[in-house]
Amino acid sequence: MEKSILIVEDDVAIRGMLVASISNAGYAVVEAADADAALTAVGDHLPDLILLDWMLPGQSGVEFARRLKRDDATRDVPIIMLTAKGEEQDKLRGFEAGIDDYVSKPFSTKELLARIRAVSRRAHVYGGQQAVVVNGLTLDPASRRVTADGAAVRLGPTEFKLLNFFVTHPERVFDRAQLLDRVWGRNVYIEERTIDVHIRRLRKALSPHGYDTYIQTVHGSGYRFSQHRDP
Repeated sequence: MEKSILIVEDDVAIRGMLVASISNAGYAVVEAADADAALTAVGDHLPDLILLDWMLPGQSGVEFARRLKRDDATRDVPIIMLTAKGEEQDKLRGFEAGIDDYVSKPFSTKELLARIRAVSRRAHVYGGQQAVVVNGLTLDPASRRVTADGAAVRLGPTEFKLLNFFVTHPERVFDRAQLLDRVWGRNVYIEERTIDVHIRRLRKALSPHGYDTYIQTVHGSGYRFSQHRDP
């Protein structure tokens, strides 16, 4: 069965180019010019992936992404942002909203299709994982929920991905470059120090439940998830 991709882009020429290129690559394509039309399209048929322009009329792509990630029915759909914005803070805003990857304009068709395939592979592997329980801390990839001794832990999409990677690779030390590669993907260009921001947020979310010390800093090497709390 063909995988379906929803293209949300208000520029008619760019949208037409995207529709032609992605259709020729064997995907079923649905197109929308703004967030309202995209929401209707998602309601009619849940896509396998969304290509989302940052600058949309009415509601920005980032705001629309946040809206999708808040909804249980759409939060697992991978999103690739199409944008001319290349600043670190802009990309960080997007990842905080749950964006899976970026493609900066202008881009090549080959690069775009490679990003689509890479994000789709990560989503497939991620969705097939079983729930992991570590000393009362439970992470369920299928429902995207985390609980600590039965109490819900509220995590942003990026912090969830980071914790998911950690709990499935316990006791191993990963440096920032490795975490960027394994959690975000090797073709995502953001500063390695961005990892520190998400580590702090992850610890802050786990702190009220006493699990923040599971995320340990190994000075000079990186970070690890340990099932044994630091003394």
